[in-house]
Amino acid sequence: MSFFSGLDFFITLIIAIIPAIVIGLNGKSLRYYRGFLTCIFIYLIYRNSLMELAFLTGYSAMSLVLVKLYLLSRIKMGRNKFFYASAVIITLCPLILSKLESFVGHGFFGSGSTIFGFLGLSYIFFRVIQTIIEIYDGIINEIKWYEFLEFLLFFPTLSSGPIDRSRRFSQDYSKIYTGKEYSELLSNGIVKIMWGLLYKLPLSGTAMYIMNTYMINKYDPIHIIGYAYSYGIYMFFDFAGYSLMAVGTGYILGIKVPDNFNKPFISIDIKDFWDRWHITLSHWFRDFIFSRFLFNSLSKKRFKSKLTAASVGLMINMTLMGIWHGLELHYIAYGVYHGILLVIAELYQKKSRFYKLHKRDKVYKIVSWFITLNLVMFGFLIFSGQGRAAAIGLIEYLR
Repeated sequence: MSFFSGLDFFITLIIAIIPAIVIGLNGKSLRYYRGFLTCIFIYLIYRNSLMELAFLTGYSAMSLVLVKLYLLSRIKMGRNKFFYASAVIITLCPLILSKLESFVGHGFFGSGSTIFGFLGLSYIFFRVIQTIIEIYDGIINEIKWYEFLEFLLFFPTLSSGPIDRSRRFSQDYSKIYTGKEYSELLSNGIVKIMWGLLYKLPLSGTAMYIMNTYMINKYDPIHIIGYAYSYGIYMFFDFAGYSLMAVGTGYILGIKVPDNFNKPFISIDIKDFWDRWHITLSHWFRDFIFSRFLFNSLSKKRFKSKLTAASVGLMINMTLMGIWHGLELHYIAYGVYHGILLVIAELYQKKSRFYKLHKRDKVYKIVSWFITLNLVMFGFLIFSGQGRAAAIGLIEYLR
């Protein structure tokens, strides 16, 4: 069984959420039943891989102990940078080891599969790091173990997000909705799941069929462009469909999981794109990497201008995002590529008189949208891992 995939998952999910609907419509707390369902689905998903289940359990327990200890040290010793850095590094180590194992293709102990990686590690990592950072900032002053564990392991968002924030999750965790409030939440959740199914099944499947049947391994310009577009469209419908189903299921269980996509292919510039594509990931990196780097650089006068600091910050931010996807060259290149695009956009919008004069013009917006769309699709070609083959094939075709 896999999350939001296969008939067995969806039949189990339908059976599982019926009691939740009854509880919610009667104005009762969903908290305990939601926790029960998370345990059940984790068992069903991971039961065929006891090692993954053991690492999921161990990493979650370690994270709970770590944040509790760090909160205690923060209360008693203030903003101690050594303890803060230690907490971040300990949380980061399993993710780094997992990425390294994936890159080399086998576990460090000689097994045929990775040892440190498990389904959901990358997304749990974001939640733990966010908690540690906000403890350091003095924003979080209390950690309830049962609430924290459900925040980490909430099954609709466990494997691929969206990435929730602990304080936002906490607002919904103990909330008891009236029957009328829950009825609205339920209807919104069902609509999101239905849209997700439409995205995930016929639309992403059609894009994948076109890509694999007509576009792949053909290196004339038309087919390369067709591959980039079909891959990008497939990526959107597949991932946005998954996210919509996760968000909709969260709604039905009383958690208003944040949306992850907002019509990304109508973006009029690359900054607009990253406010619409994988929103919870891009905003996480913006808030906890870029913004903190920019603030620190300005306070220490590391650069001569704010624009230079922002440009360096954007490159670091997007390169790290690429590395987070994997250590393979195409993932890193994808991050660097988008970093360069964002730097160019930042410089252009801050320095160009032409932009300031025409940015509200309809024709300008149409041209800007067209350029942005093609830059985005070229980025998907890089991300797919086919960029090098396409470049070599195109050179051979043009000879």
